[in-house]
Amino acid sequence: MSNNTTDSATAPASAEDIRAILGALNESDLLEILHLQPTIRDLEEAATWLSGDRDIFSAGDPLSGVVAEIVDVLTLDDEDEAQRAG
Repeated sequence: MSNNTTDSATAPASAEDIRAILGALNESDLLEILHLQPTIRDLEEAATWLSGDRDIFSAGDPLSGVVAEIVDVLTLDDEDEAQRAG
């Protein structure tokens, strides 16, 4: 008997998974995240962190690994826009 929860937690996510969890992304961000080979769990943790619900995942613990890289990809554009506007 197959356990889909385990499979989705360890198998790399597809482009469709990334869009479903993180929403609409520009093509370069999507490709950069795909290159990281995140799992569904990585994407969900990054989405939760980005939504401001950081307390769910060990408040105060720094992000690391693929989750941190996903957040970096998605927040880099925000930081660039803020610097141009400032």
